[in-house]
Amino acid sequence: MTRAEMDALGWDSCDVILVTGDAYIDHPSFGMALVGRLLEAQGYRVGIISQPDWHSAEPFRALGKPNLYWGITAGNMDSMVNRYTADRKIRSDDAYTPNAEPNKRPDRAVTVYAQRVREAYPGVPVVIGSIEASLRRIAHYDYWSDKVRRSVLFESKADLLIFGNAERALVDVTRRIAAGESIRDIRDIRGTAFLVQPGWLPDAEWSEHNSTRVDVPGRIDKQPNPYAMALEDPTACALDNAAPEPATKPVFIMTREERQAAAREKAMKTVVRLPSFETVSEDPVMYAHASRVFHLESNPGNARALVQSHGDRDVWLNAPPLPLAMDEMDNVYDLPYARNPHPSYGKAHIPAWEMIRYSVNIMRGCFGGCTFCSITEHEGRIIQSRSEPSILREIELIRDTTKNFSGTITDLGGPTANMYRLACKEKSIEESCRRLSCVYPTICSNLGTDHSKLIQLYRKARAIPGIKKILIGSGLRYDLAVRSPEYVKELVTHHVGGLLKIAPEHTEQGTLSKMMKPGIGAYDEFKRLFDKYSIEAGKKQYLIPYFIAAHPGSTDEDMLNLALWLKKNNFKLDQVQTFTPTPMAMATTMYHTRKNPLKKVTEDSEVVETARSGKMRKAHKAFLRYHHPENWPILRETLVKMGRGDLIGNGERHLVPAWHPSEGTAQEAGPRETGARSAPGKRPGGLPAPQPHQIAANAKRKPERPAAAGGRGAVAAPERARPSILATIKTKPKAPRK
Repeated sequence: MTRAEMDALGWDSCDVILVTGDAYIDHPSFGMALVGRLLEAQGYRVGIISQPDWHSAEPFRALGKPNLYWGITAGNMDSMVNRYTADRKIRSDDAYTPNAEPNKRPDRAVTVYAQRVREAYPGVPVVIGSIEASLRRIAHYDYWSDKVRRSVLFESKADLLIFGNAERALVDVTRRIAAGESIRDIRDIRGTAFLVQPGWLPDAEWSEHNSTRVDVPGRIDKQPNPYAMALEDPTACALDNAAPEPATKPVFIMTREERQAAAREKAMKTVVRLPSFETVSEDPVMYAHASRVFHLESNPGNARALVQSHGDRDVWLNAPPLPLAMDEMDNVYDLPYARNPHPSYGKAHIPAWEMIRYSVNIMRGCFGGCTFCSITEHEGRIIQSRSEPSILREIELIRDTTKNFSGTITDLGGPTANMYRLACKEKSIEESCRRLSCVYPTICSNLGTDHSKLIQLYRKARAIPGIKKILIGSGLRYDLAVRSPEYVKELVTHHVGGLLKIAPEHTEQGTLSKMMKPGIGAYDEFKRLFDKYSIEAGKKQYLIPYFIAAHPGSTDEDMLNLALWLKKNNFKLDQVQTFTPTPMAMATTMYHTRKNPLKKVTEDSEVVETARSGKMRKAHKAFLRYHHPENWPILRETLVKMGRGDLIGNGERHLVPAWHPSEGTAQEAGPRETGARSAPGKRPGGLPAPQPHQIAANAKRKPERPAAAGGRGAVAAPERARPSILATIKTKPKAPRK
């Protein structure tokens, strides 16, 4: 972090200097610390520059010139997601910065940092990585500029991009540079991307396959006339007699395994050419096609290299990295982390650190394939798990070394809490599979869903002396959990602190199919088990569902039905999420192109409508918080446009009231202060009063029967007013921070 620390270590220079947009926290949950400790364990001197002032190159000279290369990362989050809300407004805080102070990192931090280190010390190799670089490795739609941008390799001018699980690639690259090899000659490592000249291939054995090529029949010979006594063309006879005898080739009968092995060997020497940047930036259909091909080539067992033209150069992507084995995962997480923020931050509050300081990461990766999520694109679809002893050692380490630890582990999880050690039943099947998800549209019959190893881990963790409680804070894949009622019982009985987060995301099948999420029936089944085992344990516990507004494929009617489902189930959500199109996610492709890349993409293929205008996105979000007065005006307007004015009124069957005194509270202050009176026909504050024809826009329609939860045309059944499920939960006041 500083020259003084280098002097204390007796270093005159660093071998590698890492630049990050996050505060430096020496903990394995933070990528910069993990990478730094990994390289340190290999014998390299690693310096870290955290959240430098990017307005000049001077802060990047703080630790001198690195001997091998610069390592650039935006941090644990994409810098644009970190800095902007789903409405493209700048956030007021940054969870990865001391005291949550905002504006401590630039937009597109990887590009800006890479440019500054080039200015600081020209000629030093630049390696970029982390989720921001990983998700921008090819041409991608950028939500914040509303256009397709080039690969980050062009904008950053980096020499090499490492994507996905970077440990193995990073160590290989570092060793080869240290051995004197030029970074421009390192072209054969999995999980790396770089720029090459058009038409470049690693060697003569490689071949290129165009992603848009369609197989067509070859030349068809004319069938001879079986009744002909002689050739119809007499001149052909002499030619036939003069022709050499055709060469005969032996026919080899290959087993299925041999054919698969030959196909894999051929794939390892094949590169798939994606449509060029110039093409996908202009043609939405080709963008969607490229997205589909990219995701089909994501399984490290059978993925081929990809190449995409950007003007006069190509972006070359090697196959994704192979997942780490269990002992490799253990080695990474067992490194000597300080498990604290850097001392220079003093007593500053860093929200991201507070969130994970008492948690343990037990796995990485996700085979769910949710289209709005980028975990699969970054961490891979194959689950990588740590061993039991490694996890239990970390729990003991937290107990013995973490300040203010009270005996509660806040999470044992990862991207998904209950995918620990779940895998395909056969390695050969896993390596040949090209499904986008192992659990959609149904759970694959080859996927192991046995939760016994996770149950065993929970029990051993609870038995550690000094551990009072272990909670599960990671998201739960409930369609997997219901396959193991014993796991649900174990979870509910011992590991829920009153509330359990769960993410159905939506209720309507049309939207769920674009998310690649299970139907709401799976949620209902999980809730039944959750309630049953909570009662058996003598506990009052609640599920907290999470939903996404304005997701591609979600119509106004879908959001209305979701709101009615929430009302029927008496959920009054406080925090809701509006869909944010992140780079390379398949849902982002739907948002940008209005095409569905989950199926073959053509000009005439399925059109995916989505909420793009700010007003429509706001209305969709308002449906999730139908109970809040600030949302009633836009909901009334939307309901009237939909022809559902029958849901506006002050009865229990209505979704929003015609008007409520609480709406005018903030509005009334202005007229009262100025002594002004409200005009006739208007509510206090000058807002127009709802008209009778708006409240009963469909009075002539036959009243609809209450439909099942989540069904189209559902109307909330009359019920007695009662407090929200969430409102009945008594929470203890937070103790003052020490």
